[in-house]
Amino acid sequence: MSSMFETVIGLEVHAQLNTNSKLFCSCATSFGEEANSNTCPTCLALPGGLPVLNKEAVHKAIMLGTALNSKINQVSIFNRKNYFYPDLPTGYQISQLEIPVVGLGELTIDFPDGRSKTIGVTRAHLENDAGKNIHSGNHSQVDLNRAGTPLLEIVSEPDMRSAEEAILYLKKLHSIVRYIGISDANMQEGSFRCDVNVSIRPKGDTKYYTRCEIKNMNSFRFIEKAIAYEVNRQIEAWEDGEYEEKIVQETRLFDTNTGETRSMRGKEDAADYRYFPDPDLLPLIISDEMLKEYSKIPELPDEKKARFVKEYGLKEYDASVITSSLEMANYFDSMMNEGISAKNATTWLTVELQGRLKEGVTIEESPIDAKTLATIVKRIEDSTISGKAAKEVLDDLIANNSNNVDATIEKLGLKQVSDDGALLSIIDEILNANQDKVAEYKAGKEKMFAFFVGQTMKASKGSANPNRVNELIKERLS
Repeated sequence: MSSMFETVIGLEVHAQLNTNSKLFCSCATSFGEEANSNTCPTCLALPGGLPVLNKEAVHKAIMLGTALNSKINQVSIFNRKNYFYPDLPTGYQISQLEIPVVGLGELTIDFPDGRSKTIGVTRAHLENDAGKNIHSGNHSQVDLNRAGTPLLEIVSEPDMRSAEEAILYLKKLHSIVRYIGISDANMQEGSFRCDVNVSIRPKGDTKYYTRCEIKNMNSFRFIEKAIAYEVNRQIEAWEDGEYEEKIVQETRLFDTNTGETRSMRGKEDAADYRYFPDPDLLPLIISDEMLKEYSKIPELPDEKKARFVKEYGLKEYDASVITSSLEMANYFDSMMNEGISAKNATTWLTVELQGRLKEGVTIEESPIDAKTLATIVKRIEDSTISGKAAKEVLDDLIANNSNNVDATIEKLGLKQVSDDGALLSIIDEILNANQDKVAEYKAGKEKMFAFFVGQTMKASKGSANPNRVNELIKERLS
């Protein structure tokens, strides 16, 4: 049914900037503090309180612009966006309309099958957040701690054609914001929220039809579900001939319990907000020196991925997995500083450690730090322990919340025997007891060799170094 239609998606992401103070005053930006404790005459809109722009927020906006190859506007203007809401004490939001600080840019998404696609980024502008309404029973309260928190609104072009593309774009943007360190982008706390604009059109049509905006989504899973529901709703209306009546430009909410979107309010146009330049704020002028200084950014996910492939010889896929999160990438880098092989480091980080982390525990909360995990790998590589024994060591370290690898190897008695004398006495014993099988081997029955190795390993309770066992049995049988 839906193959006749094409989905058109554009995203507006609000990333909360991790500055110490708010966008236009010196109040602290914080989460979870006592209601209305971080407020002042400016963010409460009391008479005489005037806004002063936070320079650090401008710095962080330019860093993002650099990461997205955007045009940085060296002169930008702040506007008042007028609307009434109980958690907006001023009666307007200070935002940027005509000339944002960050202009046209782009972001490339990578599909699992190796394809990539570049999504246009229209703009990224600075604005202040509103407070928070708290509804309980039949009355509402307002907490204005968040009022004035700096946001960077990042607006994409309507270039995405499926929920998959939208999620890839969001994850990539989320990753970039984290990598350059401008926001903690914690979706649960609302510091990375997304409005999704969805419309449909018949395949081959280039016109844009009525879009619906789904507000304030803060989970990738819910965004995917909301898009699927909304696309389906619009297609059904089109096929039933009710598109004009049912699909109107509006703001909708996603109900996480029912998995449906429902109407919240009619969508306003720019004219409804009566934008005008803020008379209290001068144009933002970014000098050449500032631009040069603020454009310096750390290594981006794609650069890190390319470095891991080139420097460590990782497979593309493994490098993508490891660099998908900043913490994991830093963890891997720290492991590699210990001088171990990249292949083993990858396996032990992405399979063994990740597989043991309990549901919801992230790599930064891991009970095992990078140096400890690298030491386990090191002990496999220098033949102190076998790979099998290493898993026991890791389990024991996690269970006892310990970082002492060598003491754990000793405690568990897992040290491999590489002492030739000790190994030869075991081997001789086995060969003497199985003279018939030695004769079979010498007569050309190669399979017997594995029997001797197995018996030796068994007799040493798995503590013998298998490579050395192989060499010594070969010597004895030659």
